[in-house]
Amino acid sequence: MTSSTESVTREWNGLTIPAAGTYLLDAAHKRVGFVARHMMVSKVRGEFADASATITIAEEPLESSVSATIQAASINTAQADRDAHLRSPEFLDAEKFATLEYRSTGVKSHEGNEFVLAGELTIKDVTRPVELKVEFEGVGRSPFGQDIFGFSASAEIDREEFGLTWNVALESGGVLVGKKIKIEIEGEAIRQA
Repeated sequence: MTSSTESVTREWNGLTIPAAGTYLLDAAHKRVGFVARHMMVSKVRGEFADASATITIAEEPLESSVSATIQAASINTAQADRDAHLRSPEFLDAEKFATLEYRSTGVKSHEGNEFVLAGELTIKDVTRPVELKVEFEGVGRSPFGQDIFGFSASAEIDREEFGLTWNVALESGGVLVGKKIKIEIEGEAIRQA
């Protein structure tokens, strides 16, 4: 690590951004969550407790990239029976497909501190393009001397496109579990090199 905050940040398009380098998602300061519709009337929120990511900040910021791995078995919706069902072959099949993977393919656009990151998400050996809307939250140094930056990201996917097709029709119309899943990510990344 360097000795001054100035040397680990730079100005770019009106933003103070991190210096080029490799950053890892801080396990203690992250949330990899999702929201699904339940019975057409409410939302269920959950998260994956075990997720890692490597973020490479390039000299040319729009050439930066990210790769992330999420452990399927770490899914948690605060309801044990539902979590077991989500780990089962009817959903994530966590025993056979241990991870969900995301790899960026480029920065599609940016405006101010908001970026659209193009990439590919793999769930159960099915890979589909997914764009993440990323908001850069800021850069700084922790009291422990770590150079960090914060971000949030979101996307919406159709779970059926990834082979997650289990459902139950409701007598009143509609289905038990909505097709659209909102992805919500909050995190800090720590400079490694």
